[in-house]
Amino acid sequence: MKPRILVTGAAGNTGRPLAQGLVAEGFRVRTTTRNTTPLLPSAEHVRFDWADPTTHDAALEGVERMYLLAPGLVEDPSVLMCTFIERALARGVRRVVVLSASAIPEGAPGLGQVHRFLREHAPEWSVLQPSWFMQNFTDPHHQHGASLRRDGTLRSATGEGRVGFVDAEDIAAVGVRALADEASHDTAHVITGPQALRYDDLAAVMSKVTGRSFRHVHLGPEEARQHMQDAGMPETYARLLVELDARIREGAEDRVTDTVQRITGRPPRDFETFARAHASVWR
Repeated sequence: MKPRILVTGAAGNTGRPLAQGLVAEGFRVRTTTRNTTPLLPSAEHVRFDWADPTTHDAALEGVERMYLLAPGLVEDPSVLMCTFIERALARGVRRVVVLSASAIPEGAPGLGQVHRFLREHAPEWSVLQPSWFMQNFTDPHHQHGASLRRDGTLRSATGEGRVGFVDAEDIAAVGVRALADEASHDTAHVITGPQALRYDDLAAVMSKVTGRSFRHVHLGPEEARQHMQDAGMPETYARLLVELDARIREGAEDRVTDTVQRITGRPPRDFETFARAHASVWR
């Protein structure tokens, strides 16, 4: 019998397609969210809350592998996550796959500490380090998705910096292989799309596929921070994102990798294809 796999954040951009992919391969999947509403008819579902340890044992019962999505808007998720991983390993979990980000190296504060903990303690592990999600531009709850719908603008402090934007479904496909393959990957996967693009380039592509005019508004760091806070983001998180914009501006994310092709056997989706598939949300 195939192992039972726990998928946290199963209603999210990566969790849902990842859970669907594992079910399609015949794995026993247990999905979790902070409520008890089932997500997939062929998967178990339990309530899970990082901040509520009383929900943890039911999530871990009989689990051998797990996919972990960090708690949202938490300044240092490593405190909650490493404690939970330690508990999971003690209960027999062998393989842990964590979603991190390309901008967070092993050992850095937060998810970088989780990365290091996994490598040092988990029998089998992988860390997914994707670049920025293409879904940020379609999600009405994300600052970019909201401003695109509202007035056709992207606002950032990224300047002329380029990013290898990636479709969340490609991230999930790599995650499926990290969880499903017989041999553990035991590595960090830096995951990008096939092109490194400026925010100006994104606006041009969206204009092309929709016939509507989009533009990138270049902000300074303090303007960007204030814009994020005005959209309801906590100040500490807004400052972190402004720092990440600065890294993009300085070229830290100007790269593409072959990870999706190498791990899944198919090429990653490019932004224009993604934009054409989602053009209706911007019209």
